[in-house]
Amino acid sequence: MPAISASNATTLPRPEGALGAGDWLQPVAPWQLPALLLGVVAGAALQLQQPGLWDAGAYAALLCAALVVGWCGVAASRPCRPGAVRHARGRAAAAAVLVLLAGAMAMAAVSGLRATAYLQQGLNPALEGQDIRVTGVVSAMPQTNEAGTRLRLEVVSALLQGSPVQLPPRIEVAWYGGAFVRDAGDAVDLQRQPAPVRAGERWEMTVRLKAPHGLRNPHGFDFELWAWEQGVQATGYVRAGPKDVPPRRQATTWQHPVEQARQSVRDALLDRLGRGADEASDPGRARIAGVVAALVTGDQRAIDRADWDMFRATGVAHLMSISGLHITLFAWLAAAVVRTLWRRSMRLCLWVPAPSAALLAGVVLASAYALFSGWGVPAQRTVIMLCTVALLQWSGRRWPWPHVWLLACAAVVLADPWALAQAGFWLSFVAVGVLFATNPIAGKVYGTGVKGHFYALFREQWVVTLALTPLSLLLFGQVSVVGFVANLVAIPWVTLVVTPLALGGVVWAPLWSLAAWSLWPLTAWLQWLAQWPGAVLFLPAAPLWAGVAAVAGGALLAMRLPWRLRLLALPLLLPVLWWQPARPAAGQFELLAADIGQGNAVLVRTATHSLLYDAGPRFSRESDAGHRVLVPLLRALGERVDVLMLSHRDADHTGGAAAVLAQQPGAELTGSIEADHGLQALRPARPCLAGQRWEWDGVAFEVLHPLAGDGAPATRPPRPNTLSCVLRVVAAGAQAPSVLLVGDIEAAQEQALVARGAALQADLLLVPHHGSKTSSSPALLEAVQPRTALVQAGYRNRFGHPAPDVLQRYRERDIRVVESSRCGAATWVSVAPDAVACERDTGRRYWQHSMVPRSD
Repeated sequence: MPAISASNATTLPRPEGALGAGDWLQPVAPWQLPALLLGVVAGAALQLQQPGLWDAGAYAALLCAALVVGWCGVAASRPCRPGAVRHARGRAAAAAVLVLLAGAMAMAAVSGLRATAYLQQGLNPALEGQDIRVTGVVSAMPQTNEAGTRLRLEVVSALLQGSPVQLPPRIEVAWYGGAFVRDAGDAVDLQRQPAPVRAGERWEMTVRLKAPHGLRNPHGFDFELWAWEQGVQATGYVRAGPKDVPPRRQATTWQHPVEQARQSVRDALLDRLGRGADEASDPGRARIAGVVAALVTGDQRAIDRADWDMFRATGVAHLMSISGLHITLFAWLAAAVVRTLWRRSMRLCLWVPAPSAALLAGVVLASAYALFSGWGVPAQRTVIMLCTVALLQWSGRRWPWPHVWLLACAAVVLADPWALAQAGFWLSFVAVGVLFATNPIAGKVYGTGVKGHFYALFREQWVVTLALTPLSLLLFGQVSVVGFVANLVAIPWVTLVVTPLALGGVVWAPLWSLAAWSLWPLTAWLQWLAQWPGAVLFLPAAPLWAGVAAVAGGALLAMRLPWRLRLLALPLLLPVLWWQPARPAAGQFELLAADIGQGNAVLVRTATHSLLYDAGPRFSRESDAGHRVLVPLLRALGERVDVLMLSHRDADHTGGAAAVLAQQPGAELTGSIEADHGLQALRPARPCLAGQRWEWDGVAFEVLHPLAGDGAPATRPPRPNTLSCVLRVVAAGAQAPSVLLVGDIEAAQEQALVARGAALQADLLLVPHHGSKTSSSPALLEAVQPRTALVQAGYRNRFGHPAPDVLQRYRERDIRVVESSRCGAATWVSVAPDAVACERDTGRRYWQHSMVPRSD
């Protein structure tokens, strides 16, 4: 009997509803696994949107319901009986939906239970600000700068006035050295200089702690989420003054051996390359050493801020720290070496095939490298992805790329649900997904020679640039215009030359010098690129829908499709490119008081102009409110500042001015700063004097203080606070709303303003001197009669601002007090003078700190 093939088989009709052999062989539930994986990701994403956590019992009930729904989905996917084949596809679709729903419910429940358990270990609010004697083990490399040393401790025990208390398992404290300002009267404590501290040591020290509390600004960095990811549930500082019990090293332990090794390598590297270098004569040596240290140990704080700015401007910042690219490259190199050596032994090949041994070695050694580099969140994601793909290969399964991509994504989310809130997660998976989808080197279409490899690299970089540019605009509000050119050179140079030399230095130290020398030409070239006009494109922050549309458009452009179809992506890109935030109408204005900690920074916006009143504090040599908060905020809002007014010279008002002036070249500088102040070299400042008036878009601005002769030399120079610029802003129209910005004036200046009959009435008052006892006199409050008083002061600041007596004065007059530490950035608009919008109330999430309400 002849064989029946596909070419000679006769197709026979079958009765309607009958089930053929092919139908029985079709997998009824091929979509169950992708549906489950997609449900896991969706469930974690939904749970991250919760403003507050449910009770643990509610999450347990949700998990039980997920099991029931999942069982129903599995039951629905079973093959249909003959005669019911027409319903097979419908049953499969219903089963996939049920499995997706079950996965989402289960993941949301598990994430909620994990978050609930974590929060139960948090710092008791009653312990905030108390002197607690802590015994703990240094669990990470100490970070040292000019202000002192930052330590991460695993708590062993804690005593409050001799009685044991419960602290979170992991805390982070700063040990300051030298002068330490104690109160608003400029009293100073001389702190003991930090002793040399090493990872693994057990220390006993007195600390003052508080819950992790970050700055909350529109489009700003979420410090509280970062602390959550790091497992840090309390921050504070070491009490090391002359009257305090000194910190004491108890012992050197075996704990945290990886961190001990990292610190030893970092210190040896810095000693060889840069430590002790004269920064005045050789400023680049220490900076290069910091980059090499970051590549070897993952110590990103070793990189100078100016270098970070250059790397971001050229789009190569991902190369200058331990990233997924470095770990993947390390895994590939390790696998290649092991495969080559393994094939030389017949016995080893008979025991385990060389490809399998190489795959295992690559994953294990890459995991060891990630662990040595600090086991950061990006490193964890990469290791999980590598393990997931390796398991698929070991099992002999060949899945379609969407399944592999989704499996790796779900594996990362299972291990760390909060990774979904990190920009790096989306950058990594969007880039990998687009590369999978475009598959530019499938079948070696570009050849195996040097030219083919270069063309493949060129197209791969071009595809990633097209896909990630809209995503970068959505996440960061900026994109490097020169990034494509910079990465074409930087990626192969850093990954194939600099990083191997830097890692090789762990075995043979002279290689660190070669790594440093190899960085010199690269950094010089990147610096040249960063100085190009328009090297970085900054756009106002667009809403989420516009960003998602732009990301879809970028992915469509990167696909291997006919150009007629790719051009359909252009309309998707337009909203994010041309988006402009709404501005006040003519005659009205808006006030945005940024959350900058202990200091002042207020943005006043009219229809076409803006004024920035003060620029916040300086946090350290490498960080200030301008660089950290104000510059990103102004870029996200698309603001061009017309006037920067610095109320007076104190650092908590001028600390961020240099960064703002650098970003706003057209801003006029005015304020009460002396002629020899350092900012005068950046831009000559015009003094602010009573009587100065101007109008923008129908909104009136008037300076009420200081008078022309207030700064004249006298027997005793005036305090800077007394010369603070007082600015009143009034909307157009009769009985128009107004605000009064007063800097740090004190009671004497308040009395003088009242005595000379200055126009002080305002709907909103920026509380003088952050709520200090020396200001907010009854006479001023009676003259201003504000509806709302805004206090800009840091959370649990060491000055005690705002003072309880001052708050009581406002309460007695039924004046609403809004504190930046509780509100975050505060927005007030003249069209609704009774309302203040708080950033901490907008888009709130459960990991964000909730302050204990003040008791009246």
